Amino acid sequence: MDITAWLAVAVFAVVYVLIATEWVHRVAAALGGAVVMLVIGATDAEHAFFSEEAGIDWNVIFLLLGMMLIVSVLKRTGIFEFIAIWAAKRARGRPYRLMVLLTVATAFLSAWLDNVTTVLLIAPVTILVCTRLGLPIVPYLIAEVMACNIGGAATLIGDPPNIMIGSRADLSFNDFLMHMAPIVVVLMVVFVLMSRVMFRKAFRYDPERVDAVMELRERDAIKDVRLLVVSGVVVVLVMAGFVLHTTLHLEPSVVAIIGGLVLLAASRLSAADVVKDVEWETLAFFTGLFVMVGAMVQTGVIGDLGKAAAQATEGELLGTSMALIFGSVVPSAVIDNIPFVASVSPIVSEIVASAGGTEEAGMLWWSFALGADLGGNATIIASSANVVVVGIADRSGHHISFWQFSRYGLIVTAVTVTVAALYVWLRYFALA
Repeated sequence: MDITAWLAVAVFAVVYVLIATEWVHRVAAALGGAVVMLVIGATDAEHAFFSEEAGIDWNVIFLLLGMMLIVSVLKRTGIFEFIAIWAAKRARGRPYRLMVLLTVATAFLSAWLDNVTTVLLIAPVTILVCTRLGLPIVPYLIAEVMACNIGGAATLIGDPPNIMIGSRADLSFNDFLMHMAPIVVVLMVVFVLMSRVMFRKAFRYDPERVDAVMELRERDAIKDVRLLVVSGVVVVLVMAGFVLHTTLHLEPSVVAIIGGLVLLAASRLSAADVVKDVEWETLAFFTGLFVMVGAMVQTGVIGDLGKAAAQATEGELLGTSMALIFGSVVPSAVIDNIPFVASVSPIVSEIVASAGGTEEAGMLWWSFALGADLGGNATIIASSANVVVVGIADRSGHHISFWQFSRYGLIVTAVTVTVAALYVWLRYFALA
């Protein structure tokens, strides 16, 4: 690596330390790091703003913006309060039962929507139901976003890295369903059992609050029936657009921003009021992070890491599979799994081709997807969904620190990745 690449690594390391220690606000750290990357020449305006491989991922930014607009309008219908009361009553106020209900629902939804959309819809419900029952909000949000990252691994559209891998490897929706969904079901069972132990201090039962919630009527929470109907129609169309985006030749970001703007126009609400609820800090953080990671791609740092991992296995399929699963976790945890997959998937494509193509070495793609997707649970910046949830929590007055998240995330990642590696070994080698 040349001097610019080493400087880029140093800048990224400093920013990472600032985010992890919270000496500087994460948004200021990310944007400041992006500025320094531009100043030292690790990237330039053309790559930072216009490059698909080494710049800001505008698809992610506009997907988030569109869904934030939709959620902002939905909040005014009372639907989140309705779902919160319904969930609390179905769980009969039992904290662990409630966590299981919310995490399983989150995992299921994230498999059919993208995981960012899922947490944007579920997080407000969680905050409301926990407030009603007097439960600590942060453990429930952390559990949900981890379930979201696990569930999103099941399908082609569940997690952005899967979309990239599917495109690069020419893998269909059904391919992901057959190869990834079985292990995701197993991982969710493991995660639900782990949650009973990890979050045990959050399971406080308050009989008086539970009795008060059980007496509530869900229907009374709905404030605007007309707006709810309009919002429901738009949300259904947006979800259909996500599922059919390849057929429609529309990026999910285009579907989301069209849906957000159409709903804003049809809602008859003040645009200024709706826009106030957009998580602008989260969008700014992503912008800075994308520029920094793009600089690492541009200087060849990430590509070199990927090639080193590939060369270490010398083409042996089992060794390469394990290297891709475990080797993808650390980069995904450190730099967000979206740019990591974007930069390393061409290397994986070359390895698969040299090993006989997808028919002979297809397990390498599944190993790569599992490592990248599950590595998204390790830190607050490892997955787009994590960043969004942290932003929503901050907005509601509940701060989630880097180490508070990682204390659970590193354990969950270690266990789930190990189980996933065992699955790959059994399905594609031992029982093949």
